[in-house]
Amino acid sequence: MIRFDVLTLFPEMFESFLKTSIIGRAVSSGLLEIRLHNIRDYASGRHKVTDDVPYGGGSGMVMKPEPLVRAVQALEPCREAGEPVILLSPQGTPFRHERAQYFATLRRLILVCGRYEGVDERVKELAIDEEVSIGDYVLTGGELAAMVVIDATARLVPGVLGDGYSSVEESFAQGLLEYPQYTRPREFMGRRVPAVLLSGDHKKIAQWRRRKALECTLAKRPDLLERAALSEEERALVDTSRRASRTLGDQADQHEESKHPGCEGSRGRIET
Repeated sequence: MIRFDVLTLFPEMFESFLKTSIIGRAVSSGLLEIRLHNIRDYASGRHKVTDDVPYGGGSGMVMKPEPLVRAVQALEPCREAGEPVILLSPQGTPFRHERAQYFATLRRLILVCGRYEGVDERVKELAIDEEVSIGDYVLTGGELAAMVVIDATARLVPGVLGDGYSSVEESFAQGLLEYPQYTRPREFMGRRVPAVLLSGDHKKIAQWRRRKALECTLAKRPDLLERAALSEEERALVDTSRRASRTLGDQADQHEESKHPGCEGSRGRIET
């Protein structure tokens, strides 16, 4: 079992997420434990204020350090060594499959959801072990990011998906995007399921899927191929495909240049 402690100003945002689909079943079966902690409960004063204007001026509000640090400290007595406190932040380390794999080996994660213009820097210095980002964009708060981390990590916990091979064959699990998937009917709007998938020959199916995974990755996310575990033959096929693609691109450029004699030389360069 893995336990997630989520520190948030809006615990109600997680209600549906924790009750539906795979996550809901995993929680019900005891494979996941997700505890929500309202940061406002750790704020002082009658109004339980958790934010204030930034020193030095600027727009927006900043989350105060006292409530956040107190919330983390409240979890310290039952926190074991190696259980990180993670702040969901656009400034954090990009969250990738490899990190989800590591998180899935832990017994517990503490996720802190920021809000407004961010959190007081002293929170990071005093209470945070790691900052994690789910993408190069800004959300209104860390709650959605926390759900992403929980979902991606939970499905790698043994038993959560049911089928032990499901998480092994998914996109990114082997450094490649997943191969195309098909189901019934065999033909839809003139498009047929590839014959090899109907052949019953598991060796040929596995070869087809691997080749298609390489093709999809090369077309959509070629950057992944740099660190993917490929055989010498597969690496040669990728290199050949890249050279062929560059050749086609050069031919297309030459064709365009022949139509526009004022444009010569390298791509994007216009002679006047």
